[in-house]
Amino acid sequence: MRKLFIAASLTLLAACASPQPEQPQINFIPSPTLSPQKIVDNVSFALESKDVRSAQYVALIDSGHNNIQPVHTRQNVRISLESAVFDQLTSQGFQVSVNSENTVSLEIMELLINVQHSVMQNEMTAHGVIKLTAETPAGKMVKTYRGKAHRTGAFSASDESIEEVLNDVTNLILKEMANDQELQGYMKERF
Repeated sequence: MRKLFIAASLTLLAACASPQPEQPQINFIPSPTLSPQKIVDNVSFALESKDVRSAQYVALIDSGHNNIQPVHTRQNVRISLESAVFDQLTSQGFQVSVNSENTVSLEIMELLINVQHSVMQNEMTAHGVIKLTAETPAGKMVKTYRGKAHRTGAFSASDESIEEVLNDVTNLILKEMANDQELQGYMKERF
């Protein structure tokens, strides 16, 4: 009986140690909207970011029959978005400094693509929400930027098409942020 228990335990441990199938991953490479001209000259600010999404995956693929698979990014979403916003603001003439009393804080509230597909067709719906807070000792401005996309196609959705929709939605949000005259005016006057 003891030998049987040991054999069963070893079999169970071997099954747990065997490699699990990898979760699919896509590239997340947001493109900053760079300013052709500077609006300020080396005005400093500190840049912070946090990811407050309830889950770290960026897509849910529903193939039917209660088969839903999460998809993650190869890159860290928070760091990638912070880098893109950094590039946008420095192209406008702002300068990042850890000692600045002015801060720009990013909060990634939502970034998700729902994919429904079968062998013959796919439908993707993407949503993104990023909250930006520009704060000075005299006050703060809070703005929320949203992006949406919807795409349908023939056949099942590929990783590349999911990746493209994710990056497109993020780039729309970044473009809106970069071209926000109210935000630029606030930072120009108060920073």
